[in-house]
This record gives sequence, structure tokens and C-alpha cells, in this order.
Amino acid sequence: MCGRMATLLPPQAMVQLFDAMPANDLPVTPNFNVCPTTQIHVVTATDQRRLVSMRWGFLPHWYKAPNDGPLLINARAETIAQKPAFRAACRERRCLIPTTGFYEWTKDADGARLPWYVTPADDAPMVMAGIWQTWGHGEDAVNTCAVVTTQASGPMADIHHRVPVMIMPDQFGLWLGEQGKGAARLMHAPDDDYLKMHRVSRDVNSNRAEGPDLIEPFEG
Repeated sequence: MCGRMATLLPPQAMVQLFDAMPANDLPVTPNFNVCPTTQIHVVTATDQRRLVSMRWGFLPHWYKAPNDGPLLINARAETIAQKPAFRAACRERRCLIPTTGFYEWTKDADGARLPWYVTPADDAPMVMAGIWQTWGHGEDAVNTCAVVTTQASGPMADIHHRVPVMIMPDQFGLWLGEQGKGAARLMHAPDDDYLKMHRVSRDVNSNRAEGPDLIEPFEG
């Protein structure tokens, strides 16, 4: 699962990373506490690669309102091609979600939630697989997205049983559909040594918390 992120890359760095044309309404970075239902950076490739802003929280076309059903911030790789909410987007509207790291939680003996910050071991930008779709019509239309997740392995599995699908730079074109079919073979957990993680302050348990201290290592 991925329920919170930190995005520190400047938009111009994302433009260069993906060779994408930027939209004018991109979210401000750095943001050390990116929460569901807020706008996040997304790369699409309908005619050319574009860096755009989308609502994190996929809205199926049958929802009559954004809160008409479950909040779909993640899509399971194992069932994405069969789920009515996701199957068309999986075939036709895959996207890349650039970020710096994400948060996950374990529990102590008393049941208290203990946050962890997870990033690539080499400190490179993290690029997660995503799907997107437009919900609504006309001026009310909203572009929405979800992170694709899969079964965790290695050290990540000690923290949570799910992990975002990671897309490497040489795989961008395949996931976006620019290189034909075969994106399904990318939907697996990253190598066991790809990620590193450390405990962070419980301050991030609040979706209102802000600032660089949220990702600093914390003992206790």
C-alpha cells in the first residue's frame, strides 16, 4: 500500500527526467506530506509526454460524487486487469507518478502506529506505476489517478505486505505504452535491495504536519 508520500523534486527536474511538457498548474514542491485526494505530479503520454496535476484518488465513471464510494488511492497489480473500476485504465491510461519517497506504518506492542519513510537506496527519484482517468464532464471534469501496488518482498515485507510497483528509467516508455505491449511484466516488486527505510517521527501521523523534519530518522 502507499497512503502518503513526500515529493521534493522541483517540477523542472521532473520535466528533464521524463522529457515531458509541463502543465501550468503543477503542485508546489517540496511537499513532505502528500496526502490522498490532493493534487500530485503525474506523467502521461497520450500524444506526447506531459507532466500534469491529478487528484490522488481514482474515481470510477459510475461515481456520482467524489465521495460516492471507497477512496481508491491504490490499485492491486494482481487484479487490476479484471476490476471494473481499473481495467480500462490499465489498458489505455497508464501513467508515471514521480516522488521522492513514501510513508508506511507498523504497530508497537500497544497498537500505536509507528511511521517509516521509504526511499530508493541510491537516493534517485522514485517513479511509481499509476493509472488515471477523467471523471465528470465539462467544467466539472477532474483527472484522477491511483498508484499500482503489488506483494512486497525482502525488507519491505517486514513493514507492510504491499509495495508500489516501481518503474525504472529504461521502462518508462513501456509502461506509458510508447513501446507497444508488455507493460504487465513490469508489475512486480522491486529488487530486495532497491529500497531503504527508516523510522520517522509520529508527527507525520497527522495529515496536517509539514516540513523537512518529517523525513528525518527518529529513534523512539
